[in-house]
Amino acid sequence: MRIGVVSDTHGVLPAGVHEAFEDVERIIHAGDIGSQAVLDELETIAPVFAVEGNCDRGWQRRPLPGRLSVAHGGVRFLIGHQLPGLVRAGIPEGTGVIIYGHTHVADARLSDGIWYVNPGSALEPRDGRPPSVAIIEISGDRRCVRHIFL
Repeated sequence: MRIGVVSDTHGVLPAGVHEAFEDVERIIHAGDIGSQAVLDELETIAPVFAVEGNCDRGWQRRPLPGRLSVAHGGVRFLIGHQLPGLVRAGIPEGTGVIIYGHTHVADARLSDGIWYVNPGSALEPRDGRPPSVAIIEISGDRRCVRHIFL
């Protein structure tokens, strides 16, 4: 199973996202989406789980959760925009992957059996690297996280 992860689009979905997310089964947007048009465009690629970021106010057709815990493909994902708030609120039992954004810096690390994944920003990275998204590949108990620089 392949999952596309994106964050901090701020109303613009760069063209490279379509190619990067080719053949994904699901897309996760970790907030600061910026417009309904971005969600609608992502939905043309694959079904989307999305959370509200600190810059997402007033444009949504339906309110977005600030935090979302969902199981997909046998893996529990905890999704939110800012990592400190996610951790403070508690990590649900069985969580295997935590997805977050906000920093505009791509990161992936394994800690205490949980993957922490920040796709970076698809629009405005803050670390000198190009804009990025992430792909999470899951096969049984194996997880592989890679960033794609657009």
